[in-house]
Amino acid sequence: MNMLAHRDFSTLTDRYQTTVPSSIRKVLKLHKRDKLCYNVETDGRVYIESIQDTPDPALGAFLDLLQADVIANPQRLSAFDGALHDRLSALIGDVDVDLDAKLSPDDE
Repeated sequence: MNMLAHRDFSTLTDRYQTTVPSSIRKVLKLHKRDKLCYNVETDGRVYIESIQDTPDPALGAFLDLLQADVIANPQRLSAFDGALHDRLSALIGDVDVDLDAKLSPDDE
């Protein structure tokens, strides 16, 4: 039988979101943007564990190459031109998101 090491509580919002209590964040050594894994046992007990992302070596190498190129060739940098800005704005400019709005039945 496992001994209970720590216990705390939180509440679900209307959007089924919750805040991990600070005492639990400290125990699990959680930081912003960390990922959690929820494990449900056959008896209904749930345990949560932190998932540590392993860095993608290809992405790191690419970013290092990009950084070296920017340092070596700063004259290649330029701001978005008006046309690119206009195309991007046309894609997302009118999107309005209310994070406090209740989910529709289709989204739940």
